[in-house]
Amino acid sequence: MSELATLLRRAGAAAAGWDSKGMPREVVAAAAQAGVLGMDRPTRYGGRGADALATGRVAAELGAVCTSLRSLFTVQGMVAATVDRWGTAEQRMRWLPALTGGELVASLAATEAGAGSDLSGITTRFTGSGPERRVSGRKIWVTFGALADVVLVAGLSEDGPVAALVETDQPGVEVEPVTDQLGMRGARIAHLTFDAARVPAEDILARPGFGLSHVLGTALDHGRYTIAWGCSGMARACLTDAAAHAHDRIQSGVRLSDHHSVRAMLGRGWVDVEAADALCARAARDRIDREPTAQLTTIAAKYAAAAAAAATSERAVQILGAAGCAPGSRAGRFYRDAKIMQIIEGAREVAEQDLGEFVLRSVGETRAVSAVAVGR
Repeated sequence: MSELATLLRRAGAAAAGWDSKGMPREVVAAAAQAGVLGMDRPTRYGGRGADALATGRVAAELGAVCTSLRSLFTVQGMVAATVDRWGTAEQRMRWLPALTGGELVASLAATEAGAGSDLSGITTRFTGSGPERRVSGRKIWVTFGALADVVLVAGLSEDGPVAALVETDQPGVEVEPVTDQLGMRGARIAHLTFDAARVPAEDILARPGFGLSHVLGTALDHGRYTIAWGCSGMARACLTDAAAHAHDRIQSGVRLSDHHSVRAMLGRGWVDVEAADALCARAARDRIDREPTAQLTTIAAKYAAAAAAAATSERAVQILGAAGCAPGSRAGRFYRDAKIMQIIEGAREVAEQDLGEFVLRSVGETRAVSAVAVGR
């Protein structure tokens, strides 16, 4: 994919600028030209039909260059995957080619002031019935919300939770760009307010009642998966930058890499990166093989890879010293981004609880099987 190589080179040169000014809209067209937007969707909808492993490897390549570019890949893929899974034939034909082709920028609007990792506190409401509904509420921290043409909005209705595609170019939608946040500064984050914005019935995904558990669950699972690979790529890039600096930097006649403490930091970083990559690869295999544990191993991969990115970027900045703190430093930018990755799409503490429950459940199942065997 020569277009992908071109995109990566461009992003590498421009990422620091995007971090201060935001990613321009034309990058979406470049990403579409490279074939990465919705690359895992079927070819009949403009995708590449890529499997989970190929999709993950691209996320890692993007993540190694620019978290915000990888975030575009992620959020566009989240909405496309959700439409593909829960949309009608008409919805798939209407939305998917526009998403994979970059004609439309999509975002996911789930988080609210009182609903973060736990979405049960959502207060956004869909009202009305028949051919048209209206949505009112306020969503915060919407990735690419400042550029989005359509937003997948989660809310409540009298019939239960609802998820619908809401077009932003209409009365009743207010976009408030967010700047100078800790990380993901190029990802055109915004807060969105909906005031009786129009929602045609044909833009609702699945039936009411499935909005959070099923529709939003598909989006978040896809997001965690590509974030995991993106964090793995981010961590590997930080390790590379730190190792190169340690090898080349000489102070008082001593090469920085000759210090035992520096070598130890690099060694820990390598183990973190390889472990994260291995868990990402396991999640990919589980998804390809449709294993029932696929969602759980995806959570594990995202948890481990985000931790690896946070730890490795911190060590990289420490080894790089002033160079790591300088404007335009990739390690410094990733150091800020990595903390965000430990929060979004399920905070690390929530992931630990999910993983702990899985371990306990596995022990219970093992004991049950052993008891049956003994009884025989």
